[in-house]
Amino acid sequence: MIQTSNIPSRSVQMKVLTDDQIWEVQQAAFDIVEKVGFKCIHKEVHKMMKQAGAVIKDNIIRMPRFIVEQALVTAPRGWTIYDRTGRRAMEVEGEKSHFGTSTGSPNTRDAFTGEIRETTIRDIEMGALVADYLPNIDFVMPMGTAQDVPAAAAELYEIPALVSNTVKPAVFLCYSSLGCKYVYEMASVIAGGRENLSQKPFLIAYPEAIAPLHFPDEVVERIFIAADRFMPQLPGSTVQAGATGPVTLAGVLTQITAEALIHITIAQLRKTGCPVGMSGNVGILDMKTALMTMGAPENSLATIAQAEVAASFGLPTWGLAGATDAKRLDAQAGIDSTFSIFSQGLSKLNLIHDVGYMASGMACSLEQLVMGNEVVGMTKRFAQGITITRETLARQVIQDVGPAGHFLAQKHTMTHFKNELSNTRIRNLQSISAWQDSGCPSLEEKIREEIQMILDTHKPEPLSNKVLTELERLRKEGEKEILNKLAKE
Repeated sequence: MIQTSNIPSRSVQMKVLTDDQIWEVQQAAFDIVEKVGFKCIHKEVHKMMKQAGAVIKDNIIRMPRFIVEQALVTAPRGWTIYDRTGRRAMEVEGEKSHFGTSTGSPNTRDAFTGEIRETTIRDIEMGALVADYLPNIDFVMPMGTAQDVPAAAAELYEIPALVSNTVKPAVFLCYSSLGCKYVYEMASVIAGGRENLSQKPFLIAYPEAIAPLHFPDEVVERIFIAADRFMPQLPGSTVQAGATGPVTLAGVLTQITAEALIHITIAQLRKTGCPVGMSGNVGILDMKTALMTMGAPENSLATIAQAEVAASFGLPTWGLAGATDAKRLDAQAGIDSTFSIFSQGLSKLNLIHDVGYMASGMACSLEQLVMGNEVVGMTKRFAQGITITRETLARQVIQDVGPAGHFLAQKHTMTHFKNELSNTRIRNLQSISAWQDSGCPSLEEKIREEIQMILDTHKPEPLSNKVLTELERLRKEGEKEILNKLAKE
């Protein structure tokens, strides 16, 4: 049979910019890199840039366009990311979207008391465990910055806490270049050696330049460390509209793109062909409170647009969704989370992080993560669209049932309902009487029960005692070296 509707289904998606607008942003970013440049005092960067043909004056580096364009040629167009057991987990390329947790906040909203308190290592462990269980969370980040360990070496506590409680891939921040080196040593132990880690990376680094256009030595060193190991990395500067960047969204796009181009060029000059995305974070400054808001529609609008610019270069993209400015799991938390997840999910961003943020990024929340997982699942189902085939059109089934019949007993229903219809564990679909008989549970209560169930019953694939012992040895060695270095400075 020749079927005229030869595409059985199409993915539902959205676009923000036209091709002409993307071109304009590209040209503006190239112009900024060439005419404005970036601040950097790192000697190796100066050396590489001079050899490449850049102009350096008073630690401001201006790169002719040809240098950046060459770097764009050698940067890979996508990466395969594995889980910590070596199984293929995420293809970060094209229009494939993956969602991950929040990270880096000093506070945690306790899922059982509602208290907003300082983050602990136990919170990092619980965040990883819950994320490991949730089916729609594809990668993890340490959910917070632990305040109960030495701050200078916190990553050496956080990464073991993370990988001990999840097998999923991870994106990680580091607080120092030395800490970053030790994280990769830990990852090599888990992978069974550096070569295995290189072949099947399960970590993505996240060096964050300082907007506007500033690349401090510590950031450069982290770029180098990832590049030297051919480990994937994402540029992560945060451009706040009206604060660390122009107030216009077009200006924010231009600056983020320029900063990403600089990051990519530094990485490629260091190690040609190393994997690096084209990314950054959009921040919206609330002019009333002078705080960064994560629930503003402009946040997702500009994030999607920036990703479209990145996609025009064929490079992996980065989003920020599932976050809220709310301080508890209320209607505002639901609005903020749903709007950002839905809009960015339909835009086909590759890696979308920060599901679980509350209080404008100042607190991580297991409740917000579990609710976000639900929204991500709904968004993934919506984005799949509708499959139109002879089987799904169900002409014969409709004919067999006929007028005034029902389809519950049909084999066609049993065959397709699990794949066709979504399911939920936390949204209330009961009748009024059944809901009343069960004590009128709220969404917050259902989520709390779900979290408790996960913490009580979920057991991720464990690390061996040998690996755990080696991670602890590296943690102690690294902490001692970092603290000794700080003492000498």
